[in-house]
Amino acid sequence: MERTLASSPQRNLSYPVSSTPSFIYPDSEQTAMQYPLDEKRHDGTLPGTLPETQASSAASSIVEGKEGHDLEHGSDGHKNSDHVDIYDPNRPKLGLRQRMHHFTWAWFTLPMSTGGLSLLIFAQPHQFPGLRQIGLFVYIVNIIVFFCLTFAMLTRFFLHHGDFYKSLSHPREGFFFPTFFLAIATAITSTQRYAVPDNDMALKWAIQTAFWGYVVITLILAVGQYSFVFAAHNFGLQTMMPTWILPIFPIMLSGTIASVIADTQPDIAAVPIVIAGMSCQGLGLSVAILMYAHMVGRLMSAGLPNREHRPGLFMNVGPPAFTALAFIGMANGLPDTFDREMDGFIDVHLIRTFAIIGAIFLWSLSLWWFGIAVVAVISSPPKYFHLGWWAMVFPNTGFILATITIGNEFKVESVLWVATGMSICLLFTYFFVLYSNIRAVIIQDIMYPGRDEDVEDH
Repeated sequence: MERTLASSPQRNLSYPVSSTPSFIYPDSEQTAMQYPLDEKRHDGTLPGTLPETQASSAASSIVEGKEGHDLEHGSDGHKNSDHVDIYDPNRPKLGLRQRMHHFTWAWFTLPMSTGGLSLLIFAQPHQFPGLRQIGLFVYIVNIIVFFCLTFAMLTRFFLHHGDFYKSLSHPREGFFFPTFFLAIATAITSTQRYAVPDNDMALKWAIQTAFWGYVVITLILAVGQYSFVFAAHNFGLQTMMPTWILPIFPIMLSGTIASVIADTQPDIAAVPIVIAGMSCQGLGLSVAILMYAHMVGRLMSAGLPNREHRPGLFMNVGPPAFTALAFIGMANGLPDTFDREMDGFIDVHLIRTFAIIGAIFLWSLSLWWFGIAVVAVISSPPKYFHLGWWAMVFPNTGFILATITIGNEFKVESVLWVATGMSICLLFTYFFVLYSNIRAVIIQDIMYPGRDEDVEDH
């Protein structure tokens, strides 16, 4: 099979519409070499196999090698009628029905992050008049956004039959299915903060019921989705991404929910909630630690992910941060009279002391992952918007909340002011990602073939 040199000096990523699909792969800064799909590149590896859709073949070439390709839209994207450059601003525009086919589960990272923002506003150590009202507004907007996205997802499944199973079984999009439940978790905790009065027992019982229902459903999710992944997919270590942690994330946030609602429940209900929350938090953190081993192995052997997916590294910040937050919250949620042996040896005060120690231990792990992610993103910022950018918001919300909680426990004002500064930075990050998200929808940078999470590109 003969290799042919492409005429354009620019790098080009395209997806075929002819019967002889091919990749245009950069060989140097000045030339690009085009390899048919069944021929090895100069490094002896195959560029990939033809996926189920034409758009998938485009996206599968996004991440190749240690640093990945520099994704530039070529100047000759429309010279060959057999190819359409998905990064060409002048590419064909699609109608709403076609675009809904690419409305993925990753959209629920938006209400997940917005709900986290409302919780962060409520927890601010330095309040000013009207701040809680702003948080209430964000909470209401988040509920509306969640239901709108749910309706949009149902619309996708109605318009495109078979998409539901494909979305759950897809090797990339399937990992974003748990974000639906993460958005529910933030809605439950935000509801407790903003909508449940202290003296309303009916709503307290409703929140308690929601908690136990959430625990059962997310436990089934954690076991079921990983069992499916183990049986249906075969991933190489070099393809490991932080999204592999997501199926265990919802059950882990049961501990975070427990830390918020336990101290509002009657003593007879608070203790079982804390025990269940600690069990779920321990399960989630343990699986996350196992995934961290694979993540570090991937980084050591294959290097940092392609620049377009580096914001996803912030997902690693979440598990230890939310666990630190949950440790202190659940310990404080225990009744003040709690003493298991009734001998004063292991009482609630000792438990709270160890909770603070454990929280600091885990907070430092979050700090390390935060630093790794910041350096990775700054060293090679992404050029094209992906819904994975929301990973720069939600996990860091847990990190800041843990910082605030530790500062409150030690009553160190300097730590609380640092947390306030971190909160301001997160607010700017939220609005930047929100603007980028809206812009990407308008100019069809997402919800477009080859540009969403329904393609395999890492």
